[in-house]
Amino acid sequence: MNSQERGSLSTATASLSELDQSVCLSRLFAEHYRRVLMAAHRITGTMADAEDVAQAVFLRLGTAQAPEVANAGSYLYRAAINGALDLLRRRKAAALEPLESAAGEVSTNSGSSPEHEASNRELGRLLRHAIGDLPPRAAEMVALRYLEELDNREIAKLMGTSAAVVAVTLHQSRSKLKKRLIELQRGTR
Repeated sequence: MNSQERGSLSTATASLSELDQSVCLSRLFAEHYRRVLMAAHRITGTMADAEDVAQAVFLRLGTAQAPEVANAGSYLYRAAINGALDLLRRRKAAALEPLESAAGEVSTNSGSSPEHEASNRELGRLLRHAIGDLPPRAAEMVALRYLEELDNREIAKLMGTSAAVVAVTLHQSRSKLKKRLIELQRGTR
């Protein structure tokens, strides 16, 4: 085999490897995109932010930045939660939405008043802000428990710790969140 044949063979192998990676990434995207998107949406509260987080997660997986992982689904799920929490941390001061964007909003609860709906939205915004103030590991546990509705054993398995550590962390986090929500409602830092 001459050097020209070896060159074309290595080029063909490199192209095949890139093709395999592309097919694998496409399959992972098809299988896990919705779960990644919904996990990010429950934390960020907006679909646009959730889509940004999901896009960043899959882009990172498609580049050399992604670590070798044994369970791609778990990695993507945790990456979505962490990405959403990072977004909340970066956005300490929540942007106000213009009145025009609220025109299309329809109440999902037929018996609720506009004041109640506004109060719930404000509480959700304050809660997302308070979760963003927690340490990263605690914020992730809170998101998994209360937004993703996983039990302590599932969280422990996903995060590589014990259910007792999860329970203690969640207890401490609830106390911190309660205190922080009171501060935010009073308008103090």
